[in-house]
Amino acid sequence: MREIIAKTRTFRRFFQKELISSDVMHELVDLARLGGSARNGQPWQYMIINTPELCEKVFPFLGWAGYLSDWKGPVEGERPSGYILCLLNTNWLKGPESEAQFDLGVATQNLLLAAMEKRIGGCRIASINPKLATLFDLPAHLTISLVIALGRPRETVILEECKTDSDIKYWRDDDGVHHVPKRSLENCLITLDVVV
Repeated sequence: MREIIAKTRTFRRFFQKELISSDVMHELVDLARLGGSARNGQPWQYMIINTPELCEKVFPFLGWAGYLSDWKGPVEGERPSGYILCLLNTNWLKGPESEAQFDLGVATQNLLLAAMEKRIGGCRIASINPKLATLFDLPAHLTISLVIALGRPRETVILEECKTDSDIKYWRDDDGVHHVPKRSLENCLITLDVVV
């Protein structure tokens, strides 16, 4: 479990021509839907996109890697070979939307862990141009909240320890290796005085 979690990183460059079958995409969504849900409302639906033609239409509406300000996203040949749109169904919402967003974190982590087990990498993208919705005949009760880009990774991602509390920005070296600083276990554990 530790190994698969450590390997499940955010990947932003892929072998674009290596397509992902509908069967595999369905399996990933099936594992996403099994995650826990507040009030068991299960308000999320998922649209699978795995044709080159539709992938090409989706790509321009997505923002990539905010910390890499000089990088506009993957070039042709390194773009995702599939996407999963995560749609909030407000007809199924049982509590505040914030609860549903927690559910989505659980669901998409299940999905990405399962993808990595199949050597498929992914990237959660919340920087979405609202005009993406105009590609589809979207009913009023559905909202695109997140897009998961998928494909076989074409980059190496290395975890390293933060040097300071503010040293959290990911970066790429001259060889294109992606470095992701993570806080140490010691920094994440805390002991508080009990006042009662």
